[in-house]
Amino acid sequence: MLTFRRATPDDVRFLVPLVESAYRGDASRAGWTTEADLLDGQRTDPGGVLEAITGPGSAVLVGERGGEVVVCCQVAVVDGAGHFGLFAVSPRHQAGGVGRLALAEAERVAAREWGVSEMRMKVLTAREDLIAWYVRRGYARTGRLSPFPYGDVRFGVPRRADLAFETLVKPLAS
Repeated sequence: MLTFRRATPDDVRFLVPLVESAYRGDASRAGWTTEADLLDGQRTDPGGVLEAITGPGSAVLVGERGGEVVVCCQVAVVDGAGHFGLFAVSPRHQAGGVGRLALAEAERVAAREWGVSEMRMKVLTAREDLIAWYVRRGYARTGRLSPFPYGDVRFGVPRRADLAFETLVKPLAS
C-alpha cells in the first residue's frame, strides 16, 4: 500500500537522492525516466528541494511503501493554476503504478484543497516517452515552448544543444 504525506524539511536528505536516482547517472538507467543521455550533473539540490517544501503556495508530497520513500512530487499554485514538478519515482518502483498514484494525489490536492481548475507542467521535449505517459493521463500538449536554462548548472549540464520544455495542461475537476 502507498501512503502520502506532506514533506518536511527533515525529508530533504531523502528526497535529493531519490530525485537524482530517477534522472541522473548510471543508476537512473534502471528505470525508464532517466535523462542520463540528455543531461549530466545534478537534477536538484538541497536548497531547491527545501524551497519546494517550504515555499508559499507549494508542497512536496511524499509517497511511502513499507516505510520506504518511493515517490515524491511538488504541487504548487503558480499564476492561479496548479503546477506539477519535482516528480521522481525510485527506479526500483517504476512501471508499477506508483507514479500514476502520485500524479492523481497531486491533482487532488491542487483541485480540492487549493481550488485550482487546471494543472500545468513543463517537460523536456526530447522526452517523447514521458510526454506520451502524461498524455495518456489526460494532459494536452500546448506547443508552448520555453528554453532550457543553458549555463545554469543547478539544472544539469546538457549533452545536447536542442533542449527545450513544453508546457502540458490538464483541466481538473473540483
